[in-house]
Amino acid sequence: MQLVTSFGPFLAGCAAMYVACDFSPWLALAFAIPTGAFMVRVFIVQHDCGHGSFFASRRANTIVGRLCSLCTFTPFASWRRQHAQHHAEWNNLDRGDRGSDIYSSCLTVRAYLALSPWRRFAHRLVRHPLIANFLLPPLIFVLLYRLPFDTPRTWVRERRSVLLTNASFVALFATLVLLLGWRDVLLVHLSIMVVASILGVWLFTLQHRFPGAQWTGRGAWRYVDAAMDGSSWFDLPIVLRWFTGNIGFHHVHHLNQRIPNYRLAQAHEAARAVRAVPSLGLRAGLAAPRLTLWDETSGRLVRFCDVARRETPA
Repeated sequence: MQLVTSFGPFLAGCAAMYVACDFSPWLALAFAIPTGAFMVRVFIVQHDCGHGSFFASRRANTIVGRLCSLCTFTPFASWRRQHAQHHAEWNNLDRGDRGSDIYSSCLTVRAYLALSPWRRFAHRLVRHPLIANFLLPPLIFVLLYRLPFDTPRTWVRERRSVLLTNASFVALFATLVLLLGWRDVLLVHLSIMVVASILGVWLFTLQHRFPGAQWTGRGAWRYVDAAMDGSSWFDLPIVLRWFTGNIGFHHVHHLNQRIPNYRLAQAHEAARAVRAVPSLGLRAGLAAPRLTLWDETSGRLVRFCDVARRETPA
């Protein structure tokens, strides 16, 4: 049923946008918003397939995950292994700054201030909310995922996944361009990806950087504590919870990544009976991406401007 309610509306939205292109490009762009939201839902299916949790069958997870990748522009095998590294040790300050992974890594205030002025400027620039949450997400999914730039050469299967996904895109979009014209194809699929990537990256950002999130280091990292205290329970309205595939129950997902999205709510109720977890509301979620540094003195996440005020003499 989730496949029907994810792929069905997404493909219908794409078709509606192509029809709307004959009347007005602005009407087509308006349809990109709900269609992009359905792409997020398709990505959640791919995410669960990557964890081997959507189906009991490993083969079924692989097949559906690869089908999802043709909608989400995300090479399945490569992303699956990269994401597994995230689940191996998250909210751990000993990881430092992982370079390309700016959304689930964090520097301490002390480490940030120890950087040279140029490196501090560069670190802050790419994490500016407008760049990190609006400019970079479409570039990551449209361009960066086309290159196995951060995939080790020993990951042969994963590097092949990137190339095969790209070849599939060439065949798919060449056919669409021949049938429908390059302008309509570009308008439809680029606008959908812009919407979906911005929504998806925003969700991913606040899953570990939110008011009250706990980050630890120096050997103090513990699996259960990192899941329950370092991953968010994003308490969304029921409609948004449905669109985002219950990924707001992220603390439960990190507690056990083999729980499929359609069982997370039940698992959340069971976990809450054992250990209380504060919820993150929609308003706080909108402000969460600004929390980018860990202040070891106060034991909380802070914004760049909080550090700048501290440096400014009275």
